[in-house]
Amino acid sequence: MKNQLNSEPIKGRGSSYNPANRFAGHHSEAIDDGWWRDPDDVESLLTEVRPDPARQIISRNQSPDVPFDQSINPYKGCEHGCVYCFARPTHSYLDLSPGLDFETRLFYKANATGLLDKALRKPGYRCTPIALGANTDPYQPLEKRLSISRQILETCLAFKQPVAIITKGSLIERDLDLLGEMARNNLVQVMLSITSLDDELKRSLEPRAAAPAARLRAMQQLHAAGIPVGVLVAPVIPVITEPELESILRACAKAGASSAGYVLLRLPHEVKELFRQWLVQHRPGEAAHVMSLIQQSRGGKDYDSRWGLRQRGQGAFADLLAQRFKIACRKLGLNQQRYPLNCESFRPPASSGDQLGLFD
Repeated sequence: MKNQLNSEPIKGRGSSYNPANRFAGHHSEAIDDGWWRDPDDVESLLTEVRPDPARQIISRNQSPDVPFDQSINPYKGCEHGCVYCFARPTHSYLDLSPGLDFETRLFYKANATGLLDKALRKPGYRCTPIALGANTDPYQPLEKRLSISRQILETCLAFKQPVAIITKGSLIERDLDLLGEMARNNLVQVMLSITSLDDELKRSLEPRAAAPAARLRAMQQLHAAGIPVGVLVAPVIPVITEPELESILRACAKAGASSAGYVLLRLPHEVKELFRQWLVQHRPGEAAHVMSLIQQSRGGKDYDSRWGLRQRGQGAFADLLAQRFKIACRKLGLNQQRYPLNCESFRPPASSGDQLGLFD
């Protein structure tokens, strides 16, 4: 498929076109005839939302790269529109494009609480922390109307099921009441994802995500409420956001973060194509340098999916980044203590009509 590398960015969207997904049986060739969409015309790009007929709610993970073995994603697709999002290729499994479709054609787990209640009551269920938002953001704009993530948290609180939340949405402040109660029982940790402190850069990289200042404010609110909070500097993009690494960690430590992590930019499958187009549109003079550093850190390729390497990369640039992160965290007092979540209190509450519950 021919890339529309010279097309204009679309206002409020991270991607500016819909490349064919890698499973598509046919591809169309795009020809730029000068009649490309006006970037300010978003009427034809309104978000379409549908229920997801899911049969299960908890996904299992066997990757040694992440510190959890089960997760919940309330939504498929994400209106934040982060152009670099490693989850974009998952829309290919829906026979949709990882481009504009990923941020405009969304699905939600309509029966999330029922599915979760059923899963947590299974006789063989073993309580370990559940990651909320490992793929798509649980506090994306759609959550304000549907409250699926809040319903999931309410169910987890009822079961005393520990949760680790990853988000770049300031809407998490809405749930301070639930999160505060969970924190008092050591049932929750939150990681705020911050890529850049630059509002202008954020608008093109993450068009519908919360502003950097809003995320720092959410971090302050979480800390003030006694909820363990940290920062995930992700992704670190060579040349583009990488110079901000220490500044981001410093701002977050000041806002109350006690832990920190980072992930080097990942470009799996169709994401490499989308990110290259973003570079040409927004940073043409730096595009070659950025991709050179990425490839130096990925064994000469745009991406290396091997466990142990996909999160951090390898080589001189990746090693220097790791050292910078380690030194900054030590100076700022980050990652000095660990707060393992409480799995010992897990207990299914009495279900509706459960006569034994009358005697609890």
